[in-house]
Amino acid sequence: MQKKVSRLNKPLNGQIIIPADKSISHRAVMFSALAKGKSIIRNFSDGQDPLTTLKIFNQLGVESEIKGNEIVIKSNGILKQSATHLDCGNSGTTMRLISGILAGQKFDSVLIGDESLSKRPMKRIIEPLTQMGAIIESNEYKAPLKITGQDLHAIDYISQIASAQVKSCILLAGLGINDGSTSVTEPHLSRNHTELMLKAMGANITTNGTKVSIQKSELAPIEIDICGDISSAAYFIVATLIVPNSKVILKNVGLNPTRTGILDVAQKMGANIQILDGKEVCGEKVGDIQIEYSQLKGCEISGEIIPRLIDEIPVIAVLATQAQGTTIIKDAQDLRNKESDRITAVVTELKKLGANIEETPDGMVICGRDKLLGGCEVETYHDHRLAMSLYVAGLICEKEILINGFEWVDISFPTFEELFISLNK
Repeated sequence: MQKKVSRLNKPLNGQIIIPADKSISHRAVMFSALAKGKSIIRNFSDGQDPLTTLKIFNQLGVESEIKGNEIVIKSNGILKQSATHLDCGNSGTTMRLISGILAGQKFDSVLIGDESLSKRPMKRIIEPLTQMGAIIESNEYKAPLKITGQDLHAIDYISQIASAQVKSCILLAGLGINDGSTSVTEPHLSRNHTELMLKAMGANITTNGTKVSIQKSELAPIEIDICGDISSAAYFIVATLIVPNSKVILKNVGLNPTRTGILDVAQKMGANIQILDGKEVCGEKVGDIQIEYSQLKGCEISGEIIPRLIDEIPVIAVLATQAQGTTIIKDAQDLRNKESDRITAVVTELKKLGANIEETPDGMVICGRDKLLGGCEVETYHDHRLAMSLYVAGLICEKEILINGFEWVDISFPTFEELFISLNK
């Protein structure tokens, strides 16, 4: 699918409600499936990836009923073997987290994915699970994954990368181990939705700095209202900051400190951003974000903040093209292992638009402030975040751009363009 995007001739203005957080939606389904009883999940994400997770747990014997954007899940806490392969589609979160759950079951499973997911690295979860006693066959550490259910044993794992998916996979495997405590220590703190939700459901889980430990636990069912996804909000934050005279309020957005790196970076660059009506819902910080068009300056983005904004770096690169001076992004080499090699992809496509941007081994260097010229076709590489970032860039290009493969936006954000149009009426 091709999408034409033209320069906006008037500001973005108004209020919108950001769709539900995908990370929390995935976990709400998975953890409810492991609990005994009825769980109610309100404001569930309508992105393809969380729906893929729900479908897989249906295959594993968990009952669910969808009522609008509310899901009722009934489970006895025991999963059943699927008669067919478990198709994770494009969702790395689904494949990596479910691997931790399935490794300790009393049955075997095969996880498959689409062409993009089948190229992504799974060694990062296979190695710690194998240390726990799991038996996993793979295609050179890539999907498909054949998991032979085993009794696992606890480990203390020192992770070389800060990854919520790796951490969650190990903790979910440790959840069912009879003896001992399983722990994961990261170099920097990654997003902690897993820890917060498991604790809310009664798990025996403790945190100490960047170390998280879990012991065998029975989970209680939950009722949860899922907040808006700050990764989805990021595109509206950046667009408002770079489209002249814009002012937008984003309602009910998750403000978990492990996810708000983009707000910290934007404010460091001089952005006019305010948090309104802050509160806490089910252990997660939530609030409204007010953004106004701002004059920005470049900065360095590196170190411990990277895990807090790793998914937002493509659109942050767009933001940096409109900041005075140089923006340097470092320590982001894990971007090469996403739906695309996001470092190469972002640099290649923004260069087409006229950005002064260069690739480095672990990030990129962007020199602004540049007019983006447009007047060309750009590629998405089957990557929803790149597609949305290029759309935002197109809003300030001098000439119309054509985005190839724009349908990948539906993976995470089906109403993306509709919400943008509502702010530009």
